[in-house]
Amino acid sequence: QVQLVESGGGLVQPGGSLRISCLASGSTFGINLMAWYRQAPGKQRELVATIDAGGTTTYAAAVKGRCTISRVNAGNTVSLQMNSLKPEDTAVYYCNAVRLGMAFWGKGTLVTVSS
Repeated sequence: QVQLVESGGGLVQPGGSLRISCLASGSTFGINLMAWYRQAPGKQRELVATIDAGGTTTYAAAVKGRCTISRVNAGNTVSLQMNSLKPEDTAVYYCNAVRLGMAFWGKGTLVTVSS
């Protein structure tokens, strides 16, 4: 099993920046993909960014150029640096890890972009 705990969410003004992180623990060996998803009120959960074991990253079109995903701490921590935040970025952000074909989820961290 893999446990994921997100942190760093909060209230930020439009145009501001925020960094959220996810700490993976448990059976972390063999995690080959980590990702951030988000779910806005009344909307479906959507993929924000991914990073694989080799460090290759992908981004949703809505955040490309404004967000950077990275893995540190021997890969057990994945962070999402978000810049130029917009009100439409408001959502609960969920950490996701894939290990041996199984997906694991954190409980989410709320990011609110508002003046």
